[in-house]
Amino acid sequence: MDPLRSLFRLPDEPLFDRKRLLQMLWPLVIEQFLSVLVGMIDVLMVSSLGEEAMSGVSLVDSVNHLILQVLFALTAGGTVVCAKFIGARDDAGTAKGAAQLLGITAAGMLMLTVVFQAGGRQILGLIFGHVEPAVMESAVVYMRYTSCSFPFLAVYYSVSSVFRAQGNTRISMLASLGMNLLNIVGNALCIYGLHMGIVGVALPTLLSRAAAACAMLVLLQRVENPLRLRSVKLFRPDGSILWDILAIGIPNSVESSLFNLGKLLLQSLVATLGTPSLAAYAVAGNLATYLYLPGNAIGAEITTVVGQCRGAGKPEQAKTYTVLLTLMNYLMLIPICLALILGRHFWVSCYHLSDQAAVLGAGLILAHSAAMILWPVAFNLPYHFRASGRARFTMWVALAAMAFCRLGLAWLFVGLLHRNVLWVWYAMFVDWVLRIMLYVPAFLKQQD
Repeated sequence: MDPLRSLFRLPDEPLFDRKRLLQMLWPLVIEQFLSVLVGMIDVLMVSSLGEEAMSGVSLVDSVNHLILQVLFALTAGGTVVCAKFIGARDDAGTAKGAAQLLGITAAGMLMLTVVFQAGGRQILGLIFGHVEPAVMESAVVYMRYTSCSFPFLAVYYSVSSVFRAQGNTRISMLASLGMNLLNIVGNALCIYGLHMGIVGVALPTLLSRAAAACAMLVLLQRVENPLRLRSVKLFRPDGSILWDILAIGIPNSVESSLFNLGKLLLQSLVATLGTPSLAAYAVAGNLATYLYLPGNAIGAEITTVVGQCRGAGKPEQAKTYTVLLTLMNYLMLIPICLALILGRHFWVSCYHLSDQAAVLGAGLILAHSAAMILWPVAFNLPYHFRASGRARFTMWVALAAMAFCRLGLAWLFVGLLHRNVLWVWYAMFVDWVLRIMLYVPAFLKQQD
């Protein structure tokens, strides 16, 4: 059979059938949707406390987001390592990998908690410079509470990654649902009922994350779970497993951190175009989040599936499943893109923009939704490479695409040629094309 055609059909004796792939996927999609929805609800609740509180929370959240990206990157390395052990049917190895991941992430996040507790005000001042005293006070209080949640997040995401490596995505979805509901209810009670101000925003966040971490540990340690941690000796540092985790986690962290830094630089560039352009860019970026939901869920599933296939010694199936899951991404994107394109003027009007900003925002949504035909290939394949042990390859490709296309071309179009805000996203689309040109040949040539 033609090797290319074989990528579009299930292999003989497949590790996963289509039903199993869908069972793993839908909880991941719901979890992604919950994350975005709760973020929007949180913003609405915080806004009721005034601009100073909202600005302070926004400042701290931008720092916390960067820290969470590093944590996600490390736990992605743990997912791959555990999935390989599971594919090889090595329960003892999986438990050891889970313990090593828990140890390194919890220790790292605990160190960050100590740093932020000791010097939170100085750190915020160093990053954001001089801000209004009321804003800084809100930010310091919010950081004091949320930084205490870092070790709990380390436990929550590490254990979630182990369950995902098993292919059990329902548990992390239910835990996410419980954590987010507890956070929303806690915010409503503390803000509107007890009138606790900024503490009413921060305390439920801390408590909900602590509860989620405890719940995940209890689920991991169930007697019937073959992967439960049976001895504290499992936490003794194992150089080979830690290296495997960090070999994926560190390049992934660098890629993610610099990617987010690039987005901040682009936002600064857009700010030079004036308030209407900046407002349109912010609103379009917020709406475009929904376009990424299926892809982010698909990427998490690719990590698990490819890891298990490689652990089972079936790398050819890993390529087939990556193609099939990417096709699922396209099928899920079609209705979302159509909804945004056909209703773009309505969606933008919900944000009460000026006429000029609304026109720009609708144009951005149209361009972005149409260009999503490129996104799944450009951003699903990196998950395959990371799970195959080629995280440094995806890091260098992403950095090159960001520097030369997304940032370089955007500066050329806007800074030198004085084009409008649409050209910032045109530069981003060229970034996607470059990724495809580098990833697809490498994917087709990959042998093991």
